[in-house]
Amino acid sequence: MGLFNFIKSQFIEVIEWTDSSSNVMVYQFPVENKEIKMGAQLTVRESQMAVFVDEGQLTDVFTPGRYTLDTQNLPVLTKLKSWKYGFNSPFKSEIYFVNTKQFTNCKWGTTNPIMMRDAEFGMIRIRMFGVYSFKVADPTVFLREVFGTSSLFTVDGITGQLKSKIVSGVADLLAEAAIPALDLSSKYDEIASMSKKKLDESFKKLGLSLESIVIENISLPEEVEKVLDKRTSMGIIGDSLNQYTRYQAAESIRDAAQNPGGMAGVGVGMGAGMGIGNIFAEAFSTQQQKQPQPTTSTAPAKIKCSSCGASIPEQAKFCLECGTKVAPAITKCSSCGNELPANSKFCLECGQKQ
Repeated sequence: MGLFNFIKSQFIEVIEWTDSSSNVMVYQFPVENKEIKMGAQLTVRESQMAVFVDEGQLTDVFTPGRYTLDTQNLPVLTKLKSWKYGFNSPFKSEIYFVNTKQFTNCKWGTTNPIMMRDAEFGMIRIRMFGVYSFKVADPTVFLREVFGTSSLFTVDGITGQLKSKIVSGVADLLAEAAIPALDLSSKYDEIASMSKKKLDESFKKLGLSLESIVIENISLPEEVEKVLDKRTSMGIIGDSLNQYTRYQAAESIRDAAQNPGGMAGVGVGMGAGMGIGNIFAEAFSTQQQKQPQPTTSTAPAKIKCSSCGASIPEQAKFCLECGTKVAPAITKCSSCGNELPANSKFCLECGQKQ
């Protein structure tokens, strides 16, 4: 060490950290030969905490404020060093500034689709993604469990692990909740809230706090979405086999029409054209068979009331106009007793005049 550096190292130093980045979580303050003078000034800003490490052992944690490093503000370190009389010589220690602000807009999502069981579709694969925010809640736990004694630790060093935790937690929650795939989009907020509660403990073990989690999308594989789109289209025109046949035929003709060569461009020629025509014929024939045929209603026979002459049904027992009792529709022959229609003038059996 040169004379200038030696003299410089003997001045009372000011220890502080002004964070100019947005993703640094832990910063080790550089000290010449790790010799911190007794009486040095330590400034800890809001959204920061300072951790003292002596010979690899965590000794003290300082919250926001200004401190003079002496035996009064370093009780743990003083006890370890037995500085009962305010020994003022430099001591070798390390100071780490921990950023306690929220780290926002961290991305999470599935790398590969996750297998799920759905009551309506059976086995399906889903993808999901969103954002989350977190912060350091306990610097001592974070130091022991995550960053150790690295001179610099950024968000990139922990987000991979946190992303895996979130994907695993949300997938496990969806499996337990058994929410139908078509209802997932209406449950994003509820799923996110329950996922946060489920993941709080695992974040706490790392000295972190999960501040928020947002689910932006839960989607089905592309091929399943295409089937759902087709099913939705069919739902507009009806979900019968006949309607599906007509729908498929219309789709085929549309695709053929878009081809530069028309029907021939499809590569199927007249045979395909006749086949599509047969499909249409069968579809419309089936549709016509299913349509209810108009029925001709036969008007009931009517007779006239013997009292007022009003027209009443033949089976009526009383006139609807005057209430007179209607004579029976069948009478008996006065000679042979054979049954005759009412108002018969002669018997069909014996010819007797009635």
